[in-house]
Amino acid sequence: MPNSCKEIRQELVDCLLKSDCVVVKRHTVKECLQTENTDDVPRECHSIRRSFFECRRGLLDMRTRFRGNTS
Repeated sequence: MPNSCKEIRQELVDCLLKSDCVVVKRHTVKECLQTENTDDVPRECHSIRRSFFECRRGLLDMRTRFRGNTS
């Protein structure tokens, strides 16, 4: 994975590791990402997940592939 998305990915993992989904309910990070129950995962984690998605999508977009991600 390119360096431009690694920081966002790590931030997402750290956020999920602190969430009730992992700490209280003892789910894995992967299970918390796939779950539809948003009460156990804070809004901050959802916004970080969206940023990570946008970063990954930017890597596949041919227009930004040559210029690189802006963030």
